[in-house]
Amino acid sequence: MDRKAAKELLHIHAWLLHVEEINSRGKDAYMGDHLLQEAGDSLMMKLGESANRLSRVGLLAPEGVEWSLAVANRNFLIHQYDEINRELSWLTLSRDLPAWHESLSALIEGASTVIEDSALGTDHEAPRGEVE
Repeated sequence: MDRKAAKELLHIHAWLLHVEEINSRGKDAYMGDHLLQEAGDSLMMKLGESANRLSRVGLLAPEGVEWSLAVANRNFLIHQYDEINRELSWLTLSRDLPAWHESLSALIEGASTVIEDSALGTDHEAPRGEVE
């Protein structure tokens, strides 16, 4: 995995931790707080943009993760913001994205290693099947 893809994965990791914070407040808090809803939208848009970038560099998504769904969700949030269904947004935040976090954990771990190795000046070769 190259450094650019690793950085994207670490951004995704940080954003998924923020999703956990929103989820920890519960559905009622989310539904009643427009700022939490906007925060969730922002996180989903960022995740979609990162998914698009990772897809373009050929990083295969692990089982249970589809880059194209995140990209489509991003596009919907940006272009059809007046049609957002908060029940569906909550399901994405509370069910889909935590599952993504789990599925992405090995890639996130690998990304951390790439960034650490880069900081130390150590070369890091991509395992077979991963795009460098």
